[in-house]
Amino acid sequence: MDNCKLEDELTINNKTIWEKADEKLKGDIYQYCEGYKSFLNSCKTERESTKFILSEAEKKGFISLDEIMEKHIKLTPGRKVYYNNKDKSVVLAVIGSQPMEKGMNIVAAHIDSPRLDLKPVPVYEEAGLALFNTHYYGGIKKYQWVTIPLAIHGVIIKNDGQKINVCIGENEDDPVLYISDLLPHLGKDQMEKKAEEVITGEGLDILVGSIPYSDKDAKMKAKLNILNILKEKYDITEEDFISSELEVVPAFRARDIGLDRSMIGAYGQDDRVSAYTTLTAVLGLENPQTTCLAVFADKEEVGSMGNTGLQSRFMVNTVAELLAAEGCEEDIYVRRAMANSRLLSADVSAGYDPLYPDAYDKTNTPLMGNGIPITKYTGSKGKGGSNDASAEFVGKIRSIFNNAGVVWQTGELGKVDVGGGGTIAQFVSAYGMDVLDCGVPLLSMHSPYEVSSKADVYMAHKAYSAFYCNA
Repeated sequence: MDNCKLEDELTINNKTIWEKADEKLKGDIYQYCEGYKSFLNSCKTERESTKFILSEAEKKGFISLDEIMEKHIKLTPGRKVYYNNKDKSVVLAVIGSQPMEKGMNIVAAHIDSPRLDLKPVPVYEEAGLALFNTHYYGGIKKYQWVTIPLAIHGVIIKNDGQKINVCIGENEDDPVLYISDLLPHLGKDQMEKKAEEVITGEGLDILVGSIPYSDKDAKMKAKLNILNILKEKYDITEEDFISSELEVVPAFRARDIGLDRSMIGAYGQDDRVSAYTTLTAVLGLENPQTTCLAVFADKEEVGSMGNTGLQSRFMVNTVAELLAAEGCEEDIYVRRAMANSRLLSADVSAGYDPLYPDAYDKTNTPLMGNGIPITKYTGSKGKGGSNDASAEFVGKIRSIFNNAGVVWQTGELGKVDVGGGGTIAQFVSAYGMDVLDCGVPLLSMHSPYEVSSKADVYMAHKAYSAFYCNA
C-alpha cells in the first residue's frame, strides 16, 4: 500500500465541507441558512423562540399535550404532540411504533442566551439623563456590551394580569438604546484595569433619554418624561416593571460574514443555532420507529435552574403524560423510558480561532467548516461539571453519522486548565440515558455578535435528522 492510501486509511480526514461538497450541496447549504437567519432575526429571546417553534409545529400537525389529555386522544404511531412550558421552553414529540419504555431518541437545545435584564426598579436619572439599571444574565465579557446599539424585548404583567409585549429597537425607524464608555482622553486609569474590571456589572446601565418633562415642580424630569412616554405607549406605571421580564439584546441583524458569504454573524447563535437545526430535523419526521423528542429549554446559561430549565422535571413530566396517554401510568414505565433513551445535547462548541491559538489544543478543537463536532466531555479542569459520554455511545453516533454522510469532527472546550464550561448533558444523564454533546462550533461565543459556518449549520440539521431515524 502506498503512503497516500495508508494515510487516507489510518488518519482523520480534515478536509472542510466546502472541499467535499458538490454544487447541489453548496446550494442546499446557502438556501437552508437563509431560513436560519430569518429565525435569528425574529427570535432573540426564549419567549420569541417558543412562539416561533410552536407556530411551525402547528403548521406540521402537532397538537398540544393538554388537548391530548382532555379529549383522551390515543397516541398512535406518527402522532405529533407539543408541550408548551410557561411560554419559555417546549417539548415536541413524534410518536414511534415501538413502546416508549424501550427508549426515545432525544435532541435537546436551549433557547436562552447571554444578555442584560432590567432590574425590578430600573428607571433612574443622573445629570439630566434617564437610564435603565440592568443585571447581566449568563457569562459575558462586560466590555463588549458598551457603545453598541441595543434593543429591548419582553413582557410586562400589569396589576390586573394583562400581558404587554414589548419590542423596541428592531425596526429601522425605532430608537435604539445604548451604554456609554469613557473616552480614551480620560481613560488612562481605566485602561490599566483587568479586562473583567474595565466595565463593572453596575456600570452596564442603559441610556434611554434626556428630554425633561415640562413640569417645573417635578424632581427628576428626564425620568418622568420616559415614564410618561411608556405610559402613553403601553399604559404602564413604574410599579409594573416589578412584574416584568425585559431583556436587552444587541439590535444587530443576522448578516453574511466573509466575501464568500460562507459564515453568519448574529446575536444569540449560542444556542439558537442548535434550536433551529433541531426544529427543522424533528419537523421532517414521519412515522419513526422510535419515539423522537425535541427539547427546547430555558435557563441553560445560568445553570439550567428554575421551572423552565432542565434541572426541573418538565421533560420527564411530559414523558409521563405521553406514557399515560398510551395507558402506561405506573412510574416504572417513566423510569424505563428515560433510562433507555439516547440524547444529543445540542449545544455549541468553541471553534478554533487562529487569533488566539494559545487557548486551544488544535488537535482536539473543532475547526470552522469541518462539520458538526461530537464532544465526549465538556466541563472544566478535571472534567468537572461534565457528562463524559461512554465509548459505546460515541461509537454508535460515529457509525450513524458516517452511514448517513454527515461530515463531523471532534473536540474539547479549549486547553486543559485554561477554562471550560458545561451544558445540559450532566443533568439529563442523571436519568440513566446515554448522552453526548453535539453542536456547531462558533467564534466569539457569548459575545454580542457570534460567528458560525453555514456549512456546519447545515450539517447540524443533517446530523440531528440522521440521529432521529437511526439511533
